[in-house]
Amino acid sequence: MDADKALELVKSGATLLLLDVPQYTLIGIDTQVFSVGPAFKGIKMIPPGVHFVFYSSSTRDGKEFSPITGFFIDAGYSQVVVRMWDQQEERLIKVPEEEEERYRQAVRSFEFDNHLGPYDLSLYADWKRLSNYITKSTIERLEPIGGEITVTYEHGMLKNTCKSAMERVLDEQLRNSKFSSPAEKHPKRGCYYTPIPRIIKRKGIESEQLTSLNLDKASTELLETLLMKDYGGSEESLLGELQFAFIAFLMGQSLEAFMQWKSLVSLLLGCTEA
Repeated sequence: MDADKALELVKSGATLLLLDVPQYTLIGIDTQVFSVGPAFKGIKMIPPGVHFVFYSSSTRDGKEFSPITGFFIDAGYSQVVVRMWDQQEERLIKVPEEEEERYRQAVRSFEFDNHLGPYDLSLYADWKRLSNYITKSTIERLEPIGGEITVTYEHGMLKNTCKSAMERVLDEQLRNSKFSSPAEKHPKRGCYYTPIPRIIKRKGIESEQLTSLNLDKASTELLETLLMKDYGGSEESLLGELQFAFIAFLMGQSLEAFMQWKSLVSLLLGCTEA
């Protein structure tokens, strides 16, 4: 890439400024992952639009890592997103607005340019295929309080879900993990996913007909009811939630996201007419 083109992309693209991140921490954006070196202060040339940022803190020797924490952003043209590492909590936090504005001006004056890794644009098409239905409103509707998606807050949320034997083993490992946070300490830190019913209940319907509906419990009728009731008739909104959950599961390693993705896939593949 020639210098003029690179400069244009730096100016028009978004920048993720990540301050004081310890060496060996894993930092990811979309399908790309960086291992933090001593000079790393963020990522530049990020195409405007929806992105998923995730990270995992490391031991001092870089051999062990904590569970991943991630969050979605909707980056605008030339936007600078600033986060600072909290050493005590080992996570990225927002900075005060006045301080953030000073950092934004410094980024736009290229003061941090030599410390910013470029977004690999050759991988952007892959990311767009994974996220093209996710919008700002999708993020606002589904993201947890505080925006952080992490499996460490999740084991208490999965008590009443139907799980396979392998999922029960995973849940037990999570419950006993040294990284796990008690549910009562972090009330409702999960995402606000749409509830997907496993059976159809309806008054005034003959038992034979009800049995037929529930043999195909993820039927076209159930899908159409959910679309109208929970998604305002928008197929794109449902697909946005499907992609959101898949990304939170795939990149963010969220067990709650996996359960939602599985429910939505089962719903769609169970339809005989839609």
